[in-house]
Amino acid sequence: MGRDPPVVTATPPRPAVDAPAGPDGGPGGAPARVLRAVPVPLALIVMIALSGVVLGRVYADPLLTRLTAGAAVGSVLVSVAARRLPSWLVAPLSVAALTGWTLLSLRLAASHAALPGGLGEVAADAARNAIPRLLTAMIPVEPAPDTVLVPVVAAWLTGLAAAEVALRAGRVLLGYLPPVLLYAGALYVVGPNAGPAVGPTVVFAAVAAVGLAVPAGRAAADPVAGLAPAVRAAVRLRLLAASAAGVTVVVALAALLAPVVAGQVDARPVDPRRYVEPPQVESLDENPLIRISGWALNPDQKLLDVRTEAGAADAGPPRIRLAVLSDYDGVTWRVGATYRNAGRILPAGEPAPGATTDPVRQEITVADLTGKLLPAVPTPREVTGARVAYDPATGTLIRPEGLAPGLRYTVASIRERPDMNLISTANVPAGDAVARVLRVADGAPEQLRRLATQLAEENGAPYARATAIADFLAEHYRVTADAPSGHAYPNLAFFLFGPRNGGGQRGTSEQFAASFAVLGRLAGLPTRVVVGFEPKADGPVRAADAYAWPEVLFEGVGWVPFDPMPRPDEQPRPVEEDFRPKPEDPPPSEVPAPTVEPTATPPAAAGPDRRGGPGGPGTPVLVGGGVGGLVLLVGALLLVLAALRRNLTRTRLAQGDPGRRIAGAWWELTDALQLAGHRVGADLSAAEVAERARHALADAQAAQVPTPQPASGGEVDELAGLLNQVAFAPGTATPDQAERAATLATGYVAALRAARPGWRRLLWTVHPGPLRWRC
Repeated sequence: MGRDPPVVTATPPRPAVDAPAGPDGGPGGAPARVLRAVPVPLALIVMIALSGVVLGRVYADPLLTRLTAGAAVGSVLVSVAARRLPSWLVAPLSVAALTGWTLLSLRLAASHAALPGGLGEVAADAARNAIPRLLTAMIPVEPAPDTVLVPVVAAWLTGLAAAEVALRAGRVLLGYLPPVLLYAGALYVVGPNAGPAVGPTVVFAAVAAVGLAVPAGRAAADPVAGLAPAVRAAVRLRLLAASAAGVTVVVALAALLAPVVAGQVDARPVDPRRYVEPPQVESLDENPLIRISGWALNPDQKLLDVRTEAGAADAGPPRIRLAVLSDYDGVTWRVGATYRNAGRILPAGEPAPGATTDPVRQEITVADLTGKLLPAVPTPREVTGARVAYDPATGTLIRPEGLAPGLRYTVASIRERPDMNLISTANVPAGDAVARVLRVADGAPEQLRRLATQLAEENGAPYARATAIADFLAEHYRVTADAPSGHAYPNLAFFLFGPRNGGGQRGTSEQFAASFAVLGRLAGLPTRVVVGFEPKADGPVRAADAYAWPEVLFEGVGWVPFDPMPRPDEQPRPVEEDFRPKPEDPPPSEVPAPTVEPTATPPAAAGPDRRGGPGGPGTPVLVGGGVGGLVLLVGALLLVLAALRRNLTRTRLAQGDPGRRIAGAWWELTDALQLAGHRVGADLSAAEVAERARHALADAQAAQVPTPQPASGGEVDELAGLLNQVAFAPGTATPDQAERAATLATGYVAALRAARPGWRRLLWTVHPGPLRWRC
């Protein structure tokens, strides 16, 4: 008989008690999870902070780098802390934190730059002017509210977008896109104003690689586990083929793009600052020399109030400079400066060899002085209490917002006194570097040339020539407060050679300084005219203290002022005793407007920018994080371009004298033609361009569906006529004509844009072409 099989009873396994946790979970796995969770956020923080390091190379101190690093840390940590919250809550929380950090950054920057005003006023001003002031600031840029706002906000938004995509969605490589764009933007803004950023770029790439190399979260399960052996082998083969194809594509792109990238290593980067017009001055400030006669007629008018610190005025009250005029076209002397927004500390130059330097610190309060030019003792080194723009070539300051009664600011300057022992034997420079201050405009009267030649022949050394010109003017002419203003060639000829009993041979410091400068250039001396004040003591500076004086440039010495004014106790000698000009008819009392020799054709357009979890991320997370971050940055770029375009149009149509505004209106018209695909050559006359503009508008309107609008061409003809008036009769345009030109140009541009297809109208306002066509 068979025996029954034995009965086997299954014993359930005993539960494990206090089993050590594996590397992926349990209490013992917490350190491992932390180590895996840290690298990606840390990599994002470092990458964003490196953008601040790169941008900070053009700043005066490391405040900007610290503020952007704080924005990087704050934005990423907010996303890390809110990782378990719903994705739609993260952005409001991060923006609230961004507001707090931005206000703190603005307060720190305002305190650092010693700017007056409350936090609200400072923040509003920074929000209005952040982009143009950042791109027009003088290098090195001082960290101020308007120069740190854009980098801080951009760094925070970059951290928010990158953290959401890389951490919440788990797409680390896609999350690197915002920091890469921010880093590239920082390099672009710096441009050629700093050396190559080799070190930060190498660190940026290394940190990015570490973030990709270290896995985040739990170890990924085998994707083919549990499949049949045959299916598992096929899947693994496909994965291997896809990986090989990806590597092949990367290697091929590297081989194709490497020569192109390598060829750009030695190329000079583009400076975006050239696309933004720096602060400008009005015509009154461009030629402040014409204000001398008006001040002479109102000598008691209080313009400033000056207080000099003790010890600075021991050598006498320092002379205060308002403007330096280097350009002369035979009609007017002009400043011709390029102002850059500056911080509290101004660039310092080396003093001339042998010169004695004295520090001067003054507190100046504006009274009735108007315009934008800011008075200061030359050469200013630090300005507190007022936002300024500065021209290092001339040392001239302006306040872009304009002067206002009660404005109080403090200027620390270095006053230089040249070594007189070096001047007597010093030569004067020549060549292209000083061509601007040696240029003699066409049309100089023969009498001026003969006088300059006579004085130069009798005195060989440059200093002797300059002294002879100053002495000649001081000995033969009189100072009168009621002399009419004017320093064109006819005015100077009448001042120098007009009959004494007919109003000649007398003038204000305007005529004395301008005559010295013109005679000096005719004698081979580099000269310029300076307008300023010579107060007798601390206290009120009145219109009677206004004064113009000439300066001559000597090699190894610098600019040396001369005094061609007559001595109060000396009677002038008749000019005929030392110089006998050819007999000429005296000019009329009213000097006619200068004429310009017309060209064959006037210039057409001459002229002067989610979910995350074990199941994987969802579509809303990827769209809202990755694509949203990219759209945010692209949208910011488009907003910048639109703002730059609006600023360019506003500058052309609303700033400058009427002639400049009419030319700006013409530029708007020709830019619109180019945006519409009709290139305008520089060889075309204004009438030819107007005819082409009429045809372009008519063709565009005829193509409209369903009903074309009637084309109008009278406006462009009228605008062309105004441009010809500016070209052939400079100085005759009126403000009303400038307003009319702006209206005509705006109407034509609007009509031409309205006739474009819908998507081209959208791209019209952000097209970067007008920003570079005239650079």
